[in-house]
Amino acid sequence: MISVIVPAYNEEAVIARSIQTLVDGARQDELEVIVVCNGCTDKCAEVARSIPGPVKVIETPVGSKTHALNLGDQAAHGFPRFYVDADVLITFDAIRQMAAELARTGALAAGPNLRVDLSRATWAVKAFYRIDTLLWAEGDGIGRTGVYALSEAGRHRFGEFPSIVGDDAFVRRQFSENERIGVPGALSVVTPPSHFWGLVRIKTRSHLGNYELARRHPELSAGRRHGHGLLKLASDPRQWLAISVYVLVKKPGKGSRAVAIIARVEPRVGAGRKLKVPFEYLTRSFKSLSSFVHSRVFRCRRMRAVGRAGFTGSLCVRNRRVRQLCLG
Repeated sequence: MISVIVPAYNEEAVIARSIQTLVDGARQDELEVIVVCNGCTDKCAEVARSIPGPVKVIETPVGSKTHALNLGDQAAHGFPRFYVDADVLITFDAIRQMAAELARTGALAAGPNLRVDLSRATWAVKAFYRIDTLLWAEGDGIGRTGVYALSEAGRHRFGEFPSIVGDDAFVRRQFSENERIGVPGALSVVTPPSHFWGLVRIKTRSHLGNYELARRHPELSAGRRHGHGLLKLASDPRQWLAISVYVLVKKPGKGSRAVAIIARVEPRVGAGRKLKVPFEYLTRSFKSLSSFVHSRVFRCRRMRAVGRAGFTGSLCVRNRRVRQLCLG
């Protein structure tokens, strides 16, 4: 039997669709879904109980995701064990495929492929996820898809979930790259915030989780970084604006004024409409990107041959051309 644990906090609006998508096509003895409503003040538990199928609902007044995960683990009986965010859509066919891959390969942890629903997103959110998707094209999906699965041996790698913000990062760092796999055929659908400030808010929480994890569990390696991947993407000038948004979201403290400019401009641009970017934002965006590139590019042997003057000059030429286009 496959066990799926779904921690939920005030997810009344989305829990029915998420759970129904999860249980459709599953036999009664093939799946158990444990929804743990933690600190909810809405009708999330009531809605979850109304869904037919192998669904068990646990309520706790403690508003903590990791506490909810531990309660779910105590009530679960099967393996492999899946941990699914309440606002994520994943079918049972995808769950079954991930379970089969864990059994076939002997891996300890698995994640699905990611699909980001950007139908209601503004230009800045789309730009961020365009770069994010390119950087994680070959990742295992754990830590960004809202879903991860552990085999029985993988779950025994650690005890209870610690009281931290980044539970998915904690789990991912428990395993080496050879112990975790991505399952491209399995798909989870994530709907990000539609506006830039919402994106900054959730990524700031992610940064806090990584900082807390590094402070409390320094023995766990941070693993993959994307500096070289960004440098490769930066070789295409068409990606510069999107990379600038990505860098600003990932390092908001180093570009707070530019972040504020995006937040002012973005609400004026509806989804699917052409953006008229003000010159002030372009200048600050390219300055942020240039700062990022200058801090990293010249550490690479491959770029040393180009020389600081030549590369800086190419950026200046590009900035002059942008200025001409903006000012006519």
